[in-house]
Amino acid sequence: MKKIFISIKNFLLDLLFPKFCISCGKDGSYLCQDCFSLIDILERQYCPFCSRPKIVIDGKTCNFCSRSKSLNGLYCAASYNNFIVKKLINQFKYEPYIKELSKPLSSLIVAHLINLNKVENFQDYILAPIPLHKKKLKKRGFNQASEIAKELSKILKISFFDDILIKTKQTPAQMELKKEEREKNIKGIFLCQKPETIQRKKILLVDDVFTTGSTMEESALTLKKAGAKEIWGIVVARG
Repeated sequence: MKKIFISIKNFLLDLLFPKFCISCGKDGSYLCQDCFSLIDILERQYCPFCSRPKIVIDGKTCNFCSRSKSLNGLYCAASYNNFIVKKLINQFKYEPYIKELSKPLSSLIVAHLINLNKVENFQDYILAPIPLHKKKLKKRGFNQASEIAKELSKILKISFFDDILIKTKQTPAQMELKKEEREKNIKGIFLCQKPETIQRKKILLVDDVFTTGSTMEESALTLKKAGAKEIWGIVVARG
């Protein structure tokens, strides 16, 4: 009975609020197959901290770059320079917000993991999103990283925890700041409120975009200090 109710509900929602491809306008979904094929899904992993990303083995920071002391590596599906990826993320994060874009964005990450033959490799991991400050969360109505993490949890069949990390201070948007300012802006603003959940755990730390890595690195540092074993970033795009 519950499945029938959900099917009817979804039918009515599609009828009243039809989906159109964000890129080309074709009806049926927010990202059609033709436009999906225009996105270059990365087939390798790259060092997240190099100015010109170098291919790395098993995703770990390359020999030429020792900046990261907390992030073990990064899974990144595509480039933010791709106009379709950029449009999807902007429609997801900025008004008018389209919360359902978490599904096509998550599908890009899954396609990347398939390219790496990694889909079956995360059974002993847990998913944790980069948190939003409560004021920003209230304004938007959802945390974009949490929505992506929820979808990945369903597909990868691993546990998702939305309340491991909290952001204790509201800060200016990272996109508005220079590289040096971003590191200062984000320093010491995350708190692990459930350290018992992550003791000796491997964590996939989820966000939408990786730019300088300041936010991801600070979050990973907080989790490592709280007892996590490994922290791997997992994002839709690199800026």
